[in-house]
Amino acid sequence: GKTHLASALGYKACQEGIETRFWRVSDLVLELEKAWKENQLERFKKKFNRVQLIILDEMGYVPFNKNGSELLFQLISDWYETKSIIITSNLEFSSWNKVFIDPRLTSALVDRLIHHAHILTFTGESYRLKNALSKIE
Repeated sequence: GKTHLASALGYKACQEGIETRFWRVSDLVLELEKAWKENQLERFKKKFNRVQLIILDEMGYVPFNKNGSELLFQLISDWYETKSIIITSNLEFSSWNKVFIDPRLTSALVDRLIHHAHILTFTGESYRLKNALSKIE
C-alpha cells in the first residue's frame, strides 16, 4: 500500500545517506501543539534543519483543530521549497477541507504541495480490507 511504498522510499533514501524522518501526521500535529503551548516551537522546528526528506503518513485520518491546522501549514510552508516531502492519504485533495477546516488555508497548502509534485494515485481494492474480509468468511 501507500505506507509501504513511502517507507520503502524512506529506507532507500537512508541507504543513500539522505537524512529522513517519518511521521504519522496526527502525531506530528500533537507534537507541534505541545511545542507551541510550551513556547518551544522554534526549537522543535530546528530538529528538521538537516532533514532532507520528510514522510508524512496518513494525512486526513484525523481532522485537526484550527490551531493544529495552522501549525502544520506553517511547517509545510517552511519545508516545501527546501525539503522533499512524501505524503500518504486516502483522501483526494478536494476532501482536504474536512481535515484542515479553513478552505483558504487548505487551498494554499495544496497549491504549495502540488507545485513541484509527482502524484501517484492508487486504485483498486485495499489489500488489508480484502484480507480482513477473507478471514471473516
